[in-house]
Amino acid sequence: MRADEKATVDARDPGSRRRLSSSRRSLLLQGSDAAAHTTAIPVLDQQLATRVIELAVRTGETMLVAGAPASEVTRTIVRIAAAYGLHPLHVDVTYNSITAAGRAADGAPVTTLRVVRGAAPDHAKLQRLQALQAEISAGLPLVEAEERCRTIRRTPFRYRPVVVIAAQALLAVGVAVMFGVNPLNMALAFVAAALAALTQYLLARASVPFFFSQIAGGFVLTLVAALTPLLARAGWDQAASIRPSVIVASGIVLMLAGLTVVGAAQDAIDGFALTALGRLLELVTQTVGVVLGILLGLELARLLGFAMAPPSQALPLGPLGLQFLGAAIIAVAVAVYNGAGLRIVVISAALSFVAWAGFVAASALGFDTAAASGAGAFLGSVLGIVIAFRLHVPSVAITIAAILPMVPGAAVFRGLLTIVESGDDPTLLLAGAVTLAAAATVGVSLAVGASLGIYLGQPLTATLRGVTRSRARLRR
Repeated sequence: MRADEKATVDARDPGSRRRLSSSRRSLLLQGSDAAAHTTAIPVLDQQLATRVIELAVRTGETMLVAGAPASEVTRTIVRIAAAYGLHPLHVDVTYNSITAAGRAADGAPVTTLRVVRGAAPDHAKLQRLQALQAEISAGLPLVEAEERCRTIRRTPFRYRPVVVIAAQALLAVGVAVMFGVNPLNMALAFVAAALAALTQYLLARASVPFFFSQIAGGFVLTLVAALTPLLARAGWDQAASIRPSVIVASGIVLMLAGLTVVGAAQDAIDGFALTALGRLLELVTQTVGVVLGILLGLELARLLGFAMAPPSQALPLGPLGLQFLGAAIIAVAVAVYNGAGLRIVVISAALSFVAWAGFVAASALGFDTAAASGAGAFLGSVLGIVIAFRLHVPSVAITIAAILPMVPGAAVFRGLLTIVESGDDPTLLLAGAVTLAAAATVGVSLAVGASLGIYLGQPLTATLRGVTRSRARLRR
């Protein structure tokens, strides 16, 4: 076709020019008609919608208090509301409040706000709430779900205070076992940790803020450790080989056991900035409380004439078998301390072997302590989230118990002791600051490794969930 003939055709058919121009624009621009129309048609009246939102938010609030990350709380609230026909639902989770907003069938907005009073880890309650959410998705009637939720929320903590205090003291024994100390040193670690835990319990009963409880706990631990040389003066043979640093290091791991470093990192990665910031601030504040307590104890011990000399090098770990045994004891103690049932306790103990094996293997390959800790946390968390899906237990419960043996309690105490005893020596002061910085690096590495394992484990659980559903369909 000649140019003049083509121009004549285009003049006669202006629609072809518009279609050609539209085709060219579609290669570069995305039109408004490309967006899918997703307007939902709610089927619930206002009263029923209010009940659904109340159930969903109360469940989420209890999960957040029990230790679940903000992303999991959000998903649970949305799934419960959707199971009863309330969709879409806007959910906003912060460190101390949960807000949910939706619309009833007549278009009236329905909004609920719940204030989160404070964290109190209870992994048994968290497991029951996850089971409730699964039953709701499977078709549990609303009335029964409301009653089940009320029952779970009112359920007291699984263990009595004496059991919790004993578990906290057992955690310190696990740390002492990992360092391969003698039985007397283990017994002293148990006594010191039990006294510190009892002090914190009594202060909690008196409604004293937890920051001051951390100070008191660190003070008691350090004072007991500083007075252990008195046993050697009494002529006790085993007392000559007591390592007071192990006693304080065990207590540091104990008082950092309930902190939410992994939860803070996971919330920050998920985009829940306010929740992550709140948990991180709580972590820093309570860690500072431990530090202040230890510093007060060291200063009082120095005034009493029982000053501890700063160690020149890191505390050596014991034989490999004792390391794994100590890690398992720590995991069991943490699980009991957080109110877990028998299933979570057993899984936590098994997973601690896996995480510590990853740490040992990475160290043998030449990784430094921080990188090896991150590798162990990653291995424990990625396997833990798969096990949690298969056995229907909270992933956060077994992940925390698995990585806690790698918390650098000994490094924190060594750095603090070096700074306190440095005096006017800038070399010792710098060495203590470097040791504390290295301990902080290990803590960050643990959080990142655990969070990365959780995220990489989620596609595996999604795959397993799809396989499970396919098998169920085939059986039908």
